[in-house]
Amino acid sequence: MSSFRKALKSQQRNHRERSQPGFRKHLGLLEKKKDYKLRADDYHKKQNTLAALRKKALDKNPDEFYYKMISSQLEDGVHAKKEKAEEMTEEQLKVMRTQDIKYVEMKRVSEAKKIERLKSELHLLDAEGKQKNKHTFFVDTKKEVDEFDLSSHLNTAPELVDRVYNRPTLETLERCRIQGTTDPFTLQKLVRQRKHQYKMLSQRIEREKKMFVIGQKIQTRKDLADKTKKVKVSKETPNTPAIYRFEAKRKR
Repeated sequence: MSSFRKALKSQQRNHRERSQPGFRKHLGLLEKKKDYKLRADDYHKKQNTLAALRKKALDKNPDEFYYKMISSQLEDGVHAKKEKAEEMTEEQLKVMRTQDIKYVEMKRVSEAKKIERLKSELHLLDAEGKQKNKHTFFVDTKKEVDEFDLSSHLNTAPELVDRVYNRPTLETLERCRIQGTTDPFTLQKLVRQRKHQYKMLSQRIEREKKMFVIGQKIQTRKDLADKTKKVKVSKETPNTPAIYRFEAKRKR
């Protein structure tokens, strides 16, 4: 009997849903059952999701803690991830990927020697000729404060009072001849050269500091390869490496 029904079904016509009547074509395509099924499934899926969210909100523990609460914050009512502090600059990353610690240490020592040579040539004189520190003079009465003359107290010419270096006394100026150039153009040229040397010195000092930090970071990564237990004490920054405390281990 079942085989007869199957044979009968193979002979029957396929069911076709009617299309949109001609006078209703302005309303668009007529929705078929398969279209309705897709729309109904989507609607029920959304309703089930909303019901699950309502239940989750009702059952939520107000004292519940998530670690993401630390790494995110509200911005205009929307949760946004906190930006992490920069741990390493692009320059440091590039050097650490392409060079080893021996090269970095060699460059740092080279910069340190050049810095010492520049310091010995410049004698740490101020490039602007202005004194950074303050020199305080003490007097006994208020009248002496009002009548105080710095050039006479230092026994030098008023034009040389602001100098940090090479400030001769009046007796020295009267007794000795002026040595060196007195041409204004040459003096300006010497001032520019001195400023350039100080600029080079500051750049080399900064470069030596950078190489020192990079060397420390490379050495820290080498130390981390050891299987000894360790605890991070402070995070890495662009100016300092990460600090770890290693477990004391007796060497045999």
